[in-house]
Parts: sequence; C-alpha cells; structure tokens
Amino acid sequence: MNKLHALWREYRGTFWFISLMMVFRSAVADWNYVPSSSMNPTLVAGDRVVVSKMAYSLRVPFTLLELARWDAPHAGDVITFDSPKDDVNLIKRVVAVAGDVVAMHDNQLIINGQAVPRTLLEPSHELVTEAGRFDAEIWRENLQGVVIDVARLPLMNRSTDFAAVQVPKGQLLVLGDSRDNSNDSRFIGFIDVHRVTGKALRVALSHDSDHLYLPRANRWWLALHS
Repeated sequence: MNKLHALWREYRGTFWFISLMMVFRSAVADWNYVPSSSMNPTLVAGDRVVVSKMAYSLRVPFTLLELARWDAPHAGDVITFDSPKDDVNLIKRVVAVAGDVVAMHDNQLIINGQAVPRTLLEPSHELVTEAGRFDAEIWRENLQGVVIDVARLPLMNRSTDFAAVQVPKGQLLVLGDSRDNSNDSRFIGFIDVHRVTGKALRVALSHDSDHLYLPRANRWWLALHS
C-alpha cells in the first residue's frame, strides 16, 4: 500500500492532466484523422482536422447524451458523426436539413426544386483514392449560399442519381465531396442530429503516406468554412 501511495503522489499530476485532456477532447474540441479520400478535394487522406465538439450542443463526456443544445448543423457544414450502420465515426458534408426536398441527377443536386448552381473548375484533375489514381472533374457549387468544391470521378460513378426525398424532422442528409467515392446518406440513410459529434473547422496539418508520412507543406491550418 505504501508503494501505491508513493506512486499516486508521484504521478497524480500526470493522471489528472491526462484525465482532463480526455474530457476536453470528448466534450470540447478534438482533432480527427481523415483515413479516406471520400471528402476530396476538400479533405485528403492523412489530414488532421480540428473539430469543435461544442458547435451545436454540450454533451456528457464520452457519450451522446446532451445537456444543452443551442444550434443544429446547417447545409454546407462539414460534420463528424457516428454512423447509424456501425457507429464508426465519419466525416461528411451536410447538404440538406429537415424539411428540404433533395434529389440528384447526373451528379447535380436539386434542392427544393432548384438545381444547385455549379461551375466546372477543372475538367481534368488527378485525385488519389484507395483504389488508385483517377482523373476527376472538379466542380464548384453554391450550396444554399456556401461555396464548395466537389469531385466527380467518371470511372467510379456509383450513384449519379437518386429520386426526390424529403429530409425528416431531426435528420440530415450528408454526402462526401467526392460524390462518386463516398459511403454517405445514399447508402447509410439520414443522420439523426443527435448522432453528430462535432463540426470540422479546419485542417491543422496533413501527413503524406506515400512519402514517409512527411507533413504536406501546402496543408497547414486550412479553414473549411468561409
């Protein structure tokens, strides 16, 4: 017992520091690793993204139990959430909220009967994906007032169309910015707002797995929202 007491006295400062840091990361702010290319060109695999856990609500640490809510995700927000399929934490973009009627035709979103304005920025842009390197088109969209860039991969088209659906109360429709290479609401369904774990604010830094995980010089402290 004396040895245990001695260890506690010696390391209790470290214990409390680690405990408080874990609570902070769970309830206040954290950074998330981006493992895939589903959010290209906005996010690339290897990015470390700063996530505000208090952007929409205050939760009991390490749970989804809300103590207070002051906002909800808006169209254009990049959010993290626990997938309703397997509880894996994912990062996607909100494209529609409760009450919106959404459809997609030939990769173009139609929200509340209006086609989302878009402009072709780059007809040929190489993107790295888990399946290899693909030629992509980069489109700039005006998503209900939020300007975003999205990728179309002609050789990986999986779901270029879906019929009009209305987003139910308390739900969100999310898509990856790499529209042909994303496991999103087209496959996992609507996302309950209470499953949202935070709002991604910016890329803090990024590591390139193809080059010994060295930092990417052009991906430091990049804002995700205008």
